This record gives sequence, structure tokens and C-alpha cells, in this order.
Amino acid sequence: MSEREQPPKSIYDFTVKDILGDDVPLSSYEGKVLLIVNVASKCGLTQSNYKELNILYEKYRDQGFEILAFPCNQFAWQEPGTNEEIQETACTRFKAEFPIFDKIEVNGKNAAPLYKLLKSEKGGLFVDAIKWNFTKFLVNREGKVVERYAPRTSPLQIEEDIQKLLGSS
Repeated sequence: MSEREQPPKSIYDFTVKDILGDDVPLSSYEGKVLLIVNVASKCGLTQSNYKELNILYEKYRDQGFEILAFPCNQFAWQEPGTNEEIQETACTRFKAEFPIFDKIEVNGKNAAPLYKLLKSEKGGLFVDAIKWNFTKFLVNREGKVVERYAPRTSPLQIEEDIQKLLGSS
């Protein structure tokens, strides 16, 4: 097997598209604590999650914390817009300052390769599939998934876990 055919070993092996369609190597986040979230604009959890994600981002981004938001329309079609509409909603209505990426699928045969890795490293309670919008994966500075949080787990509930990985309290 050649080096190119090796399965990805960490999230840093992936290049994803940002909301504008530009390539972003996830290796550019190496050494940072990451919270990777599948987001949606029209979900009952949207308002509270964006609000709390913004609080965490503002508080910890200067300490090496990043939130990577991946819009997904697989759950009750709650992210139907184009990338331009999603960016407008996330950045204007919900005031997101963290990176928003290209709309992806998180489950099924067309699931983004990054999400296949995330789910393989931290499966769900009964199944590995992502069950709803705002499933969160916490990744340490070495690029390993250390925890997976259910959609109803509020971002502020995981602040202590983020602090531990950042080495602050």
C-alpha cells in the first residue's frame, strides 16, 4: 500500500472546504484544541448553541481553542440554504466568529471523510451515526478525538473539558 492509500490517522490528514469553497488543510489547526460541530440554522437547538459556542470561542480562542462548524441538511432539512445564505445567517443573525465550512453530509455513503473518522474514533451511545444537529466532538492538541457530546449537551456544559485540554481553569 502506498503512502497515498493509507487511511487517515488523524484529523490533520484532511483538507476540507470552507464556506467560500476554498481548501483548508486541517493541519493548519495542529496544536489547537478543537470543537467540531455539525450545525443547522433552523433547528430548535440553533439559537442556544450558537450563543454558547460564541461565548466559548470568545473566551478561549486566544488560548489555542477553535470551533469548526460544518453545516448539514440531513436532519429534517434544517440547513436548506446555499453556502452564501448559511454564512449570512451564521455570521449576521447568530454572530458566529468561528470558522464555518462547506455544507456536508455526516451520515450515509456520502458522509464527509472527516466525519467518518470522527465517528470511528468516538462512536455514539447505541450507534455511531450522528443522531441530530449540534453533535460535538472535542479534539485534543494532538488531533485525537477525546469526547463526543450529544446534541442536547449545551456547549457551556463542556467548558470544563475544554479548560482541561487547554491546561487552564
